[in-house]
Amino acid sequence: MSQPLSYFDPRMLSQLNGVRLPARGVVEGFVAGSHRSSFHGFAAEFAEHREYTPGDDLRYVDWKVFGRSDRLFVKQFEAETNFACHILLDASESMQFQSESAALSKLEFAKHIAAAISYVVIKQQDAVGLITFADTILQSVRPNSQPAHWQQLSHVLVETEPVKPANETSSASRSSVLSEIAERLTRRGVVFVLSDLFVDRASLLLGLKSLRHRKHDVRVWQIVDPAEEDFPFDDPTMFRGLDGWADLSVEPRLLRQAYRDAFFSHRDAIRRECGHHQIPFAALRTDQKVDVAVKQWLSS
Repeated sequence: MSQPLSYFDPRMLSQLNGVRLPARGVVEGFVAGSHRSSFHGFAAEFAEHREYTPGDDLRYVDWKVFGRSDRLFVKQFEAETNFACHILLDASESMQFQSESAALSKLEFAKHIAAAISYVVIKQQDAVGLITFADTILQSVRPNSQPAHWQQLSHVLVETEPVKPANETSSASRSSVLSEIAERLTRRGVVFVLSDLFVDRASLLLGLKSLRHRKHDVRVWQIVDPAEEDFPFDDPTMFRGLDGWADLSVEPRLLRQAYRDAFFSHRDAIRRECGHHQIPFAALRTDQKVDVAVKQWLSS
């Protein structure tokens, strides 16, 4: 079991200094962080102060605090959320797969990716939340921009374990849960979907379109083990069924090409549909370095 804050490894996270997450299009927020909102002029309840950063609106500087401390602080309000980044983490049973060539299972790799994204977002003083799901929503952490929020996020990451499917329709259920999540996310923001995407494609796309319909800036990152792409098996092998599938004994050399054709056809179809709906798509292998993958795909 991982120890608390283990997903926020200082050595790895230090490689992400200077990396930023830009929000494409309009997101709902106020004036904090690196994004400005299109919503101004409404009354809101004061919540707390945060340190002034260049570009902040001087109307919200607390000059009384400045007079006492000689430091600039900006008032934040309950309605001010910076921009909200929501990380949707797939914790279904298939995410526990880990081949010999990978240092981490797909789920553990995705947890480290979630931690890295969280670090980047909070570092730029924006808010980040986390939702874990399988057939249903498992845990939900509301977006927050405070550094101490890392502890709550890490606690949920540590607790998250692969969940066995409740029924044979797990693939469709895991996809349709995105539509349920879309109903919950009432404020527009950035949404990352971290999943192996071993799901019913039609239901998955319906869920993604529900998120886009609500004007979220959606990013889909497929998490795959290198063995799932390369299929490096030669000897007769017993494959253990996950997500409700039965175990299967096969001669890998006889079906390698058919398997790879099906695997990449499934991915390409999802990539095309994502492109049609202006959803950036990326495939991340678990033999990659987390900081390298996050740098590459956030910057692109």
